[in-house]
Amino acid sequence: MKMDRSVIDRIHLKKDADDGYVNASRTDLVAMVWDITKDSWSFVKGANVKQRLQRDVAKLIRRKS
Repeated sequence: MKMDRSVIDRIHLKKDADDGYVNASRTDLVAMVWDITKDSWSFVKGANVKQRLQRDVAKLIRRKS
């Protein structure tokens, strides 16, 4: 795939641009990503991580007498 180097896009820097910085304490920052961390560790073999989603579902149907 060839890149067309004749096309130029001009980008203006803005003071109010969102750079993703979060002004919070370390405790708050860890709390924000804790669920993602637990999910990623669940893929490691032998890790004992509690699953958030129910995996086994059973349905009981009673007979009508």
